[in-house]
Amino acid sequence: MPADHATHVVRLLHHTLGDNLLGAYLHGSATLGGLRPHSDIDVLAVVRHSTTEAQRRELVDELLKVSGTDGRRYVELIVVVRDAVRPWRYPPTCDFLYGDWLRADFERGVTPAPGPMPDLAPLLTMVLRANAPLHGPPPADLLDPVPPADLRRAIVAGVPQLMAELDSDTRNVLLTLARVWTTLVTGEIRSKDTAADWALRRLPAEHRPVLARARAVHLGDEEEHWDDLRPRVRPCAEFLVRVIADSHPS
Repeated sequence: MPADHATHVVRLLHHTLGDNLLGAYLHGSATLGGLRPHSDIDVLAVVRHSTTEAQRRELVDELLKVSGTDGRRYVELIVVVRDAVRPWRYPPTCDFLYGDWLRADFERGVTPAPGPMPDLAPLLTMVLRANAPLHGPPPADLLDPVPPADLRRAIVAGVPQLMAELDSDTRNVLLTLARVWTTLVTGEIRSKDTAADWALRRLPAEHRPVLARARAVHLGDEEEHWDDLRPRVRPCAEFLVRVIADSHPS
């Protein structure tokens, strides 16, 4: 069960945050059709008041030991202060973020600090829809729903950063662009593979092999390799960016 994979994260939250912890919630792939071979364990924690720098450093140090080690999946942990997201306002503030794409920074001693994070809009939407508590009450008791307009502008706001990571994180960037397009058109937040299914049916033929490869790797049906398709990756991503812009005119 996905919750079993997250047990060590919840124990760490209890140990580090104590009574400050109001709730912890599973979201992401585990609640959108099931974990895939490359899926992270995604956990959102809600706290009463902001974490201290020492607490944030302890969370980082402990997560570095367990995320992706000894057969465990990688962990993405986000902490929000209840009163910073309820009542809802845009952009929302993230109190703490751990993800293994930041591991090199964390190992150099960087400690994440609170700051605005538009990406919280789709994340909180997923948490509320999944309704999968690991600790605490149902998420609707602590979080307000995100207005559709804020959800749309938040997912579009992240597109430039995605494109900057295309060469280093090709699979995830392509799948996330497909998910952004799907959400803008349908209003739904789907798993990466089902969003890719939706997008593949609408892509021009010349771009389908690229997104199909990303989907197949995500599902564990193929090994990750891009050399044969590398000249076609950026044109596919740029097409997705264009249809995203057309679906969300500024």
